[in-house]
Amino acid sequence: MNPGHEVARHHRVIERWLSGAADRAGFGAFADAHAPGFTLAGPDGTVLSRGDVLTLVEAAHGTAPGLTIAIEGVRVVAESGDLVIVAYEEWHRTGRTRQGRRATAVLSRAQDTWRWLHLHETWLP
Repeated sequence: MNPGHEVARHHRVIERWLSGAADRAGFGAFADAHAPGFTLAGPDGTVLSRGDVLTLVEAAHGTAPGLTIAIEGVRVVAESGDLVIVAYEEWHRTGRTRQGRRATAVLSRAQDTWRWLHLHETWLP
């Protein structure tokens, strides 16, 4: 199980959801990837719980038509047992607007599935 593949897969789900390409029944693919204690430290310093993130993302369905998300430079920072810490860059493009962030994620492996435990994002210039 390659954590880089999981990062790319997860962001394809997000891209499809935000662009409106995924139907509303597909929200479970996003929600199920996040462990019950998941937290997100956003680029603005706000820390959100799993419930907060699910509420915000569910409400954002179709709000970014034409959105593409590119994942670059995925690397494993540390690995121990079922835990993996990965770092990567995430680039959102809508039309001519391109916005990037650097991210570090803590993932856990459970059989053939990844669960996101924590994500920390920082804006890129």
